[in-house]
Amino acid sequence: MENYLDVRNGYQEHELEKIATILKNGGIVLFPTETVYGIGTNGLDEKAVEKIYAIKKRNRKNPSNLLVSSMAMVETIAEDISPMEHKLMEAFFPGPFTLILKRKKIVPDIVTANSDLVGIRMPDSSIAKKLVELAGVPIVAPSANISGKLSGTELTNVINEFADQLDFAIDGGESKIGMESTIVRVIDNIPHIVRPGFITPEQIKEVCGDVILEEDKNHHLPSSQMEHYQLSIKSTLVYSENNQRIIDTILDLSKHYTNSTVLCCTENIEFYQNKTGIQNVIGIASKNNLEEYMKKLFSSLQKASSLSPDMLFIEGVKKEGLGIAIMNRLLNVCNDNFIEI
Repeated sequence: MENYLDVRNGYQEHELEKIATILKNGGIVLFPTETVYGIGTNGLDEKAVEKIYAIKKRNRKNPSNLLVSSMAMVETIAEDISPMEHKLMEAFFPGPFTLILKRKKIVPDIVTANSDLVGIRMPDSSIAKKLVELAGVPIVAPSANISGKLSGTELTNVINEFADQLDFAIDGGESKIGMESTIVRVIDNIPHIVRPGFITPEQIKEVCGDVILEEDKNHHLPSSQMEHYQLSIKSTLVYSENNQRIIDTILDLSKHYTNSTVLCCTENIEFYQNKTGIQNVIGIASKNNLEEYMKKLFSSLQKASSLSPDMLFIEGVKKEGLGIAIMNRLLNVCNDNFIEI
């Protein structure tokens, strides 16, 4: 496309100034963050935000987060910020961390789905943060995907879905983290994780002394319903603390299919190759490197889906640390079709 900037080998600030002006004026820009790619516009422009919802086919009941570039910008859109909320922002801004705060009236109702709360994140990506800074307004930037599809961790994953509806696209290569931010809301002075992500419960507890991991999916907070992780193929998630039991279970189940695909840790690839019912095996990353596992998860799922298997078997990981967020996404992908041995 004509309005395209490749920043994989660096960029000059003046190159972003034009794009920031497009954002400020209500244009639609696809750009990288450290989590996943976002499709953004001026978060204070109601009609511009409406365009984002229309392009993504996003449910108007699903609120969106706002990206900011400074604490001063936070204070323009949020009020009654508690000492605990300040502590969380000091610890995790900028970064893959979204905090639910009480919004000011300047934030359009469409952003919050008519709630008095708004999710706020300060990105660590130099590109995303600089765009917001140059635009001078908070940017609404939900993940760059049509609702119902996986989030994009590379421009090539999503550009074709939006190309004729974009005013500009920025290619920053592969996302550094590859998964959306941790979302937290402080209730009764205790941080509640309503969507797990790269910032773990252990990290939050270290800062705040306490943390609660919410399991309820029906709290209607920004981007927390995970409705966009449903695959168009059948899938089953399998986990055991015993690695051999995972392998044996998948091998046994795969005998009932003729064209299944297995998504697994790289250590286990060889155990699934040339086995009955399994046509393709995709290694995500080492089970001992969950940062890389998280980074590669969405692209691996997209690759598996493109093969159109009659069943996708996915190895689970232990639900601790980054594994909490990984399993959260996989359970949604599999629509809770989960076997734990």
